[in-house]
Amino acid sequence: MMTSREIVRRALRFQKPERLPVNFSCFGATDFAYFPTDGAPGFVPTAPTADEWGCVWAKTETVNMGQVKGHPLIDISKLDSYPFPKYHQDERYTRVAAALDQGDKDQRFILGGIFMVLFERMHALHGFEQTLMDLVIDRPAMEALADRIIEAQIDLIHNVCGRFPGRLSGWCMSDDWGTQQAAFVSFDFWMDFFFPRYKRIYDAMHSHGCDVLVHSCGKINEIIEGYIQAGVNSLNLQQPRALGIEEVGRRYRGRVTFESLADIQHTLPTGDRARVQADADELMEYWADPRGGFIFSDYGDDKAIGVADAGIKLHMYRCFSQHSQRLYGNPLPEPKLP
Repeated sequence: MMTSREIVRRALRFQKPERLPVNFSCFGATDFAYFPTDGAPGFVPTAPTADEWGCVWAKTETVNMGQVKGHPLIDISKLDSYPFPKYHQDERYTRVAAALDQGDKDQRFILGGIFMVLFERMHALHGFEQTLMDLVIDRPAMEALADRIIEAQIDLIHNVCGRFPGRLSGWCMSDDWGTQQAAFVSFDFWMDFFFPRYKRIYDAMHSHGCDVLVHSCGKINEIIEGYIQAGVNSLNLQQPRALGIEEVGRRYRGRVTFESLADIQHTLPTGDRARVQADADELMEYWADPRGGFIFSDYGDDKAIGVADAGIKLHMYRCFSQHSQRLYGNPLPEPKLP
């Protein structure tokens, strides 16, 4: 019987896992574990809702993670004096060893995490509209900003992997890149500006033997090619209907592992079981591969996406479990109901 870690690795490498990898903590079923890091010792936020980068978050009555409204580098001339996070302090890592030990004990695929890895961090620091404009009219400033962010992220990667060599299985990270119609920039611009910078980050992760798992929302059909060339092992795409399930499968199936579920905008909020079944059927036909290439993963925030039917996710879980049995010979772990 394969361990959780082996199941995920085999799926990522198209080496035929014995079932679909799964990440559904709400049902007590996950092949993954995550390690915790703490903030810098003595960190004092610049505002009550500021993060360690100095970005100030705001929320409305709508339940979600909120949005950055305070951008500490809206004036890019302050870049040289801006205090980017440093990750050398021992105090950041006091809880990591115990989390890694538990992950090893459970034989799970252990992930480090980076929130807002590059593009999102750029516009969190400098403002969304300002970042898009300055990518065109002040490219040198945006190159300097991007490279400083990359230096900070690689500093984190080397500190974690250097302190705990061989203990991490991979890194997961977020960078939303699309609207409902297309990516925010052209593919050619993305490849020219962002591709080499992402590759530096992914190369640092791969140099420590870690797989690269990326989340990105929106219709990023063209950018998927760039991610693959840069070295991404898995893409978390939670709006498969917006992307076009058949189109994405035709272009990329077998070249990257997809992490997904029934569409979080067009399907799950409706509570329509037939739609959920159709999403599962098409995703497993066009995105999954008999050798692997698919991870079934929860969104994790039902209220934020408007899922009111408590039973719809269990129905979805059963649908994907049946496909796991059909493709790989075994169902998903039996869900533990809350």
